[in-house]
Amino acid sequence: MTRLTLSPRLTETLAESLAQAVGYRSLARVLQARKVADVADLTVGVSALLPAADLLGIDDAVSLIDAAIDRGDNILIIGDFDCDGATSTALMMRVLRQMGAVVDFLVPDRFKFGYGLTPEIVDYGVQLYQPKLIITVDNGISSHEGVARAHQLGVQVVITDHHLTTKPSPPADAVVNPNQLGCSFASKSLVGVGVAFYVMGRLAKHRRNQGKSTDNVARYLDLVALGTVADLGVFDRNNRILVTHGLARIREGKCVLGILAILEQAGRSYQTMGSEDFGFAIAPRINAAGRMDNMRIGVECLLADDWGEAHRLAMELNRLNQARRTVEISMKDEAVAIIDTLQLDSKQTRATVLYQDNWHQGVIGIVAGRLKEKLYRPSIVFAPADTQATADDDLIKGSARSIAGVHIRDVIEAVAIANPTLIEHFGGHAMAAGLTIKKANFEPFAKAFLEQMATFDEAIFCEQKFTDGELEPNEFSLQFADTLKNISVWGNGFLPPVFDGEFVVMNHRILKDKHLKLTLKLAGVQYPIDAIWFNYQPKNWDYRASSVHILYTLDINQWQGGQSLQLVIKDLAVVQIAALQQGVY
Repeated sequence: MTRLTLSPRLTETLAESLAQAVGYRSLARVLQARKVADVADLTVGVSALLPAADLLGIDDAVSLIDAAIDRGDNILIIGDFDCDGATSTALMMRVLRQMGAVVDFLVPDRFKFGYGLTPEIVDYGVQLYQPKLIITVDNGISSHEGVARAHQLGVQVVITDHHLTTKPSPPADAVVNPNQLGCSFASKSLVGVGVAFYVMGRLAKHRRNQGKSTDNVARYLDLVALGTVADLGVFDRNNRILVTHGLARIREGKCVLGILAILEQAGRSYQTMGSEDFGFAIAPRINAAGRMDNMRIGVECLLADDWGEAHRLAMELNRLNQARRTVEISMKDEAVAIIDTLQLDSKQTRATVLYQDNWHQGVIGIVAGRLKEKLYRPSIVFAPADTQATADDDLIKGSARSIAGVHIRDVIEAVAIANPTLIEHFGGHAMAAGLTIKKANFEPFAKAFLEQMATFDEAIFCEQKFTDGELEPNEFSLQFADTLKNISVWGNGFLPPVFDGEFVVMNHRILKDKHLKLTLKLAGVQYPIDAIWFNYQPKNWDYRASSVHILYTLDINQWQGGQSLQLVIKDLAVVQIAALQQGVY
């Protein structure tokens, strides 16, 4: 079993006070570990959102967009080709149209233009739409050349982004990014659609005060919630408010038709969906458009106001997602085979860096994530920027995924500083990043990257799984599980509670040749406890186990109209083997 580490706690006095307020000692521990010291911190009213005025540059952006609407100027939104970019684009399109703007959108084809506001995408967009104002969503904070090109063509630029930067912002006409230098906005965890929401909300308020046509931006919180979860936005209090209200709108059916259509394709009920469904059911289908084809399909699905059109586009997204999964599985199998062939010593090798001419750049991020999970090492997977990279000067694109304790973007930046000619472009976050290099530089880059990784403490590469401790007997109940589920939305940075404990094994079964089903007993609990480990390898189970130590989450199992408590096993160790009466197996 992976080494367990108890989640950090606050003081015992606070624990007692919080336990009285929420009714359960274990729940108080859970909340404390997530830095909730008072139940008031769980308040999720929209009025508790951080003020938009604290976002540096937001009023400049509002003035520029407001004036462009009034003049009837063509406005062009340039988005990103992931789910955050799609939701940002759809939100701005919907709000600006309601305000009477002449507006269209363009999502760069990753296979032709790459990421962000490049000079090439500016030229293409100006030729196609003749805009007077370009607004970026979920990109642009590093697009100095793209801004310069737009200004050469007489086009104003408003950048709305959330990506990290250590350099001054481009000289755009307005820049809104909580992570830009000098911005005092208290939450640095807004994703692109969160920034778009704030900008449009501020614009709506401004126009309402002027007696102009406007919109109720809060009705698009479903898009904000989807983009926040999909982009792994940290669930600080501000993001929890946004996601809670967006999720509520979907459960009430008051959301864009595209989300309902995608949920139907995924076989999920909108009335009972949880925040995890954003990441597992909706986001992969929208992302598949940007990975396998063009994100315009995803944006149009979120813009559809006709059920037939939304359904048709959702079916196309589902088809693209199936194609994506086929390619992903093939690439992952190839990558694992390469690793096995190289016989890499995981204790000595601190990262994985791979490239193949036949790999698909649309799924390299997913494959990098799978390798990171399998090896518990930062992983970078490269693929040709074009269909084939044959010459040494051809570009290849890499997608990086990291582990706790390794800020992957900063590591790549350190490589770039030490080796100024190796990397053409890069950007990203602590846990995910992207970069472009010449094919000829793959080996030198891999060597330099591994050298940087060798500077990290070895302890970082020993995977730890955090636990919220043991539950008390009275907490093995549907009531406690329901309280846990509904007291807050859970997500990145506000992780769903995980508990551990030692149980007696009463019975075991293997379901569908891949799921381990256990019936457990615990002292003080008067009834059997069901537990399941999904996709468990049956060959790893010792049928003689009489007691086990498990790491688990609580779930409410819905079956034939009834409900029952179920533990979902995340890790397991056999504590004791049952002895036969003869003492011999």
